[in-house]
Amino acid sequence: MARRKATQPIQEFPLIRQLQRRFERRSPLVRKGIGDDAAVVSIPAGDWAVLTTDLLTEGVHFNLCTASPMSVGYRAAMANLSDVAAMGATPRFLLVSIAIPPTLRAADIHALYRGLMSACDRHEVRLIGGDTSASRQGLFLSITLLGTTPKSRALFRNGARVGDGIYVTGTLGDSLAGLRLLTNRSSSQRGTALKKIARDFLIDRHRHPTARVQEGLWLNQGRLATSAIDISDGLSGDLRHLCEASLVGADIELSRLPISPACRAYADKQKVDPSALALAGGEDYELLFTVAARDEQKLERQARARRFLVTKIGTIRPRRFGLHSLAFDGIRVPLPITSYRHFT
Repeated sequence: MARRKATQPIQEFPLIRQLQRRFERRSPLVRKGIGDDAAVVSIPAGDWAVLTTDLLTEGVHFNLCTASPMSVGYRAAMANLSDVAAMGATPRFLLVSIAIPPTLRAADIHALYRGLMSACDRHEVRLIGGDTSASRQGLFLSITLLGTTPKSRALFRNGARVGDGIYVTGTLGDSLAGLRLLTNRSSSQRGTALKKIARDFLIDRHRHPTARVQEGLWLNQGRLATSAIDISDGLSGDLRHLCEASLVGADIELSRLPISPACRAYADKQKVDPSALALAGGEDYELLFTVAARDEQKLERQARARRFLVTKIGTIRPRRFGLHSLAFDGIRVPLPITSYRHFT
């Protein structure tokens, strides 16, 4: 969307009241929501609280020239829902803090919250508070999400063991391909030969990713995963995070990476390796997890029954092995870190 000057300054407290009327939902677990100094919620007895937060900055995490406010809100919610999913927890409550530049109107902020809540409503997540501020440097959005899981029943990064299978949900690289179609003019021009259905699929996967909440609950409740992390920065980097936490190495097969037909078509038109998109692309918000060898058949059988797409892409190795990938030519090489990193 094009940036524009607001015709009338946003008024803080009327905006807060409007957002409360439109987006606050009742729940017996919310004792006090928007409108007091702090929210008060009731957590089921014996449950663990799972908390995550993300700060999204205009020009770093999103660009309002290629993403609508509604899409920004939707993706912000999904990023946090994905973190909770990776812990195998149920998302419950949402806090939103926002710093608004003078280039945005109240209607833009309402659209952003519609995006947020359209992502959250499907999981019955309740908006319980936050903060608003003016900004002179663009739009800033901070999301805090609270989830719950039964005591001692959470997924962590540090449980992988030698011999475990390495799995991912869904397909990888779609969001990165969609982003490139939106932002890279030369890429977009060369990509016009893509069928419209493929272009629309990739762009939608970037603008409207899906947090794998149900898959995370299944992996946790069935005690199927030994470790888990969500893919938000890219497979190559997030796999390294998991291995460092578990003090192990990993061996993945590039031929096994699940890549959608649309992403393969895009890679073909751009003359790039689709596995490079899968390794580098974050924000697909798929789950990366490990499974004990004895449970792999059980996991795959249950996944088929639930119509969950899961793919084994490799095996956990001893730490001294490091991180390696088996290429299509049969040569095993160290796995490069091509995923997104701040400050580099």
